[in-house]
Amino acid sequence: MNSERIRKITEMMKENGADCLLVSDSAVIRYICGSSPESGERLIALLIRQDGDALLMLNALFSGQQPDVKTVYYNDTDDAVALLSGYLGQCGVLAVDKNWPARFLLRLQELKPDMKYRNSSAVIDRVRQIKDPDEQRKMIASSQLNDRVMTAFIPMIRAGQTETELAATVRRLYKEAGADGVSFDPICSFAGNAADPHHGPDDTAGRPGDCLVIDIGCMKDGYASDMTRTVFLGEASPRQREIYEIVKEANRRGVAAARPGNRMCDVDRAARDYIESKGFGAYFTHRTGHSIGMEDHEWGDVSSMNTDVIRPGQCFSVEPGIYLKDENIGVRVEDLVLITEDGCRVLNEVSRDLTVIPC
Repeated sequence: MNSERIRKITEMMKENGADCLLVSDSAVIRYICGSSPESGERLIALLIRQDGDALLMLNALFSGQQPDVKTVYYNDTDDAVALLSGYLGQCGVLAVDKNWPARFLLRLQELKPDMKYRNSSAVIDRVRQIKDPDEQRKMIASSQLNDRVMTAFIPMIRAGQTETELAATVRRLYKEAGADGVSFDPICSFAGNAADPHHGPDDTAGRPGDCLVIDIGCMKDGYASDMTRTVFLGEASPRQREIYEIVKEANRRGVAAARPGNRMCDVDRAARDYIESKGFGAYFTHRTGHSIGMEDHEWGDVSSMNTDVIRPGQCFSVEPGIYLKDENIGVRVEDLVLITEDGCRVLNEVSRDLTVIPC
């Protein structure tokens, strides 16, 4: 169990008035304990007290996994929530994992009607948001691997290949490069499909003159990477070039705003203002970015609604885009930034220059 992370969590618990903290999210349990047992649909709960004492409740079916924390096992015939209730003692305020199933939470509320319940996000998510030096090294390594795969992949693209075939190639390249898997399903979207920001690969084949949005990421040593590049098959029209250069500049401006003391909404505004100034604000249809770490999407987005001040150790994406469905054009440029004491480090080094792939 990571004692330093427990210390930070218990300090945050005190600040937020939580006597106990209940965690069921596998990524958070892995963050604290180094590994997370599989539990299927059965209850799994890591209970942390303000004094740092922690125990994990786990079904006896999974006793062979031996997590690095004091563990209490229960059987299928037991009322697991009632057993958990007994360990809460005189807990007055319980911060509950936002992902804990309602069937367990509602039962606990029946058993402990006088206890106050809060969302644990203010505790756990804010601690996880700041990456320690070891996490930063792993984030950098994951992005470096992602760079190598993107660099190898782009020259392999040809007209006539389908989105599904390209996505399969990306998965193969990750495996050959030593990744532990993908951090999300690869996005390879041609032409009009590229104007759908999260289009899933299908049998659409690329044709000369198409744009191609490539949004890919991998897992390495428990940490995710994520990057998007947009390339063009055979040629890029003046209109495509215009859109690309606007998005590229919006990405640059967003990255420049990613520094301590600024707010997350300032990064969004820097990218969005530029796109709006060029007349395409209505076609930038999503937030500018998301936090990333052990999961591809973590708490703390880069949006106009997030006024949180940026702090060293945060890692998030800057990914503006313009999507013109009627013109069969979609362009997105995405990089990850790791916030330093005086600015940020961009974790992706793959060229952002407009790239035309020979057919």
